[in-house]
Amino acid sequence: MKPSRGRGTLALGIMSGTSADGIDVALVRVAGRKVSLENFAAFPFPRGVQKSILNLGEGGPVTTREISQLNFLLGEIFAGAALTACKKFRVPPTQIAVIGSHGQTIFHQGIPAPFNGRRIASTLQIGEPSVIAARTGITTVGDFRPADMAAGGQGAPLVPFVDFLLYRHPRIGRAALNIGGIANVTVIPAGAKIEEVYAFDTGPGNMVIDALVRHYTHGRKAYDRNAEMAGRGTFLPRLSDDLMHDDYYVKPPPKTAGREQYGEAYVRRVLAHRDSRRAKPEDVILTVTGVTAHSILYAFSLFVFSRTKVDELIVSGGGAHNPLLMRALGAAFENDFRIREASELGVPGDAKEAFAFAVLAHETLQKRPANVPGATGAKKAVVLGKVCYAG
Repeated sequence: MKPSRGRGTLALGIMSGTSADGIDVALVRVAGRKVSLENFAAFPFPRGVQKSILNLGEGGPVTTREISQLNFLLGEIFAGAALTACKKFRVPPTQIAVIGSHGQTIFHQGIPAPFNGRRIASTLQIGEPSVIAARTGITTVGDFRPADMAAGGQGAPLVPFVDFLLYRHPRIGRAALNIGGIANVTVIPAGAKIEEVYAFDTGPGNMVIDALVRHYTHGRKAYDRNAEMAGRGTFLPRLSDDLMHDDYYVKPPPKTAGREQYGEAYVRRVLAHRDSRRAKPEDVILTVTGVTAHSILYAFSLFVFSRTKVDELIVSGGGAHNPLLMRALGAAFENDFRIREASELGVPGDAKEAFAFAVLAHETLQKRPANVPGATGAKKAVVLGKVCYAG
């Protein structure tokens, strides 16, 4: 993809998702309220770094020194990815107005929980933005979630603001489904104002599938490419039924999920199930893929169809490349609405989250609010992020 020559401001977005499978970098042009993708690249994490991230995210044994060191190391790695992307895109860093870096989430507690005599909600993303700004010479915005949480929100999801800019239509109601590590949906009624947009995490996306693939292949595979393993499996109905009895699924929005719900402890529960112990790896992976699809369908039936007329479903994220998952969604939704890939509307699904944080960073520099209270539950719209200047 070649960058176009046009007016407006150039911004870079950097995203590392829940699965920690790599770094996405998007080059975005912002001209007024029009946003467009100019280019996109993805870079893998060094293997040892991914292992450290997953260990930390799963609450493994770790010292404060290791957290601090990893924070700065990720800042260096993200900065390197940004500079490599600029070179690949043939855009000098001096032409980039701002970098928006989501950072690597290592903990997210969106709902207040008891802690030292108080009820506290908190979130922590690492990948020091000051390092990114210093190494690239580009003003960098990071730490987007805390401002929303300070306003009473859950700090997630934050992409709905960009979904609104990309997908709002005067006559067509749309739902934007992103199947990343966690699956989430943004609902944009026909002709909606930003106040009418709502969003929530439906439950696991690729996270549990990926973890099972790594477990069964002893780390030789990171994910089930083209559903090859699941495609050889036999469905385990009792395992599916047990996993679908999950309080999260019936909890009303706003709500957000992460490794705290669907991380290592959840995977251990899957592996310890009596049917899993007697089954082939492919059977378990097929069944969990089915649970991901079922949880998405269940979320729509409980929280979307009764509230909004949806004409089109726009799918993005790694799960959009899983043919078995997409067939399940297509079969279930075929009579409800048209299913479209995000690329049909301008931004490929793999690029959308990095794209979003470039746009959010631009909004921060303009001192404009960019959270969606209908998505996060915040009491008001607020300016997101913390600005780190290069010089």
